[in-house]
Amino acid sequence: MRILLLGSTGFLGGHTAERLRALPGVRLLVGGRSAASDVPLDLTAGPGVLADALHAAAPSVVVNCAGLVAGSAVHLTDVNARGPAALCEALRDAAPAARLVHLGSAAEYGPTAPGEPVTESAATRPLSPYGATKLAGTVAVTSSGLDAVVLRVFNPVGPGAPAAGLAGRLATELVRAGDEGVVRVGDLSAHRDFVDVRDVAAAAVRAATTQGPLPPVLNIGSGSATAARELAASLVRVAGFRGHLEETGDGSARSTAVSWQCADIAAARAALDWHPEHTLTDSLTDLWESRTPSRAAR
Repeated sequence: MRILLLGSTGFLGGHTAERLRALPGVRLLVGGRSAASDVPLDLTAGPGVLADALHAAAPSVVVNCAGLVAGSAVHLTDVNARGPAALCEALRDAAPAARLVHLGSAAEYGPTAPGEPVTESAATRPLSPYGATKLAGTVAVTSSGLDAVVLRVFNPVGPGAPAAGLAGRLATELVRAGDEGVVRVGDLSAHRDFVDVRDVAAAAVRAATTQGPLPPVLNIGSGSATAARELAASLVRVAGFRGHLEETGDGSARSTAVSWQCADIAAARAALDWHPEHTLTDSLTDLWESRTPSRAAR
């Protein structure tokens, strides 16, 4: 099986690449703009250019982990919306039998009812350019006519988590503050579904290798909602931080507008025979150790 992976240098893509490389019978091809890529490929190029690259790679599966979480509306649109659309058009021309596994985002849902896990059939009402562009990418994939599935990822945490997310940002601030400093964060009252990045990668591998048709969209989360304040307190304990954590900083407007999110993961369990294996404590412990290996070893 020849699997082409896009976005291998990112948080989700890096863990997915590690899992795919370990699979027997899989030839992993990495696509990207880097000179080290197996397949030179830029999602912002035209469909014709992409089709040439795909024809040469001849993949049986394409896993698209590429995406932007921040930036101008123009850049978000180029990568998150136009990119998947161009990829689908190129696949129809160059590799129409290939399966496409595309990573979406829980931000596509927008506000959801507190206390109720959200299913894939729920209304999508994104509030940010990021969520809107991710939703546009999802629509491009699900309407493409390809053998395709969108994994709608909730809030990934774990080793290597970037500062774009709460856990990665807080870990960075804890390292900066030292053992007894002061860390200022925004309001932490929102509830989110935090899922380990390794569980996300496992779902992507399952989606790439499961035989037969799959549902167009599958939620990938932990299946439980955790207060951001609880996540912060847990990371503080893992870090052995003895200073002060103050909710006096600038918070996220999205946290105020979307106060509660939790994934219903029944469909992913049924379609992929997948379930999350890591606890939030596992995720935060391994995140902290990945940021501060020398301190964690003491």
